[in-house]
Amino acid sequence: MQANIKIKNGKELKVKVLVDSGYTHTEIDEQLVKDKRIPTKSIDFSFEVFNANRTKNREVTKVAPLEIEINRYKETLEAAVMDLDGTNIFLGHD
Repeated sequence: MQANIKIKNGKELKVKVLVDSGYTHTEIDEQLVKDKRIPTKSIDFSFEVFNANRTKNREVTKVAPLEIEINRYKETLEAAVMDLDGTNIFLGHD
């Protein structure tokens, strides 16, 4: 699925998004963050993330503040920065 994201610095990007109702967090790919120079901020705590096959991905230590828009739905959120292996954003949905 395609989505538009607005970054705090005013940039707007069209990105590839995977929506998953089982996700507890929204994540953004660390390579996308580096390539597009998306601002991040450190968090006061860290947490481990595991892949669907139960292998450890990494520890999350920073987030990227974003405004995401899919069709007419808009949400402001902080996405955990991590390796998503080719997908730009995993969007948690409850």
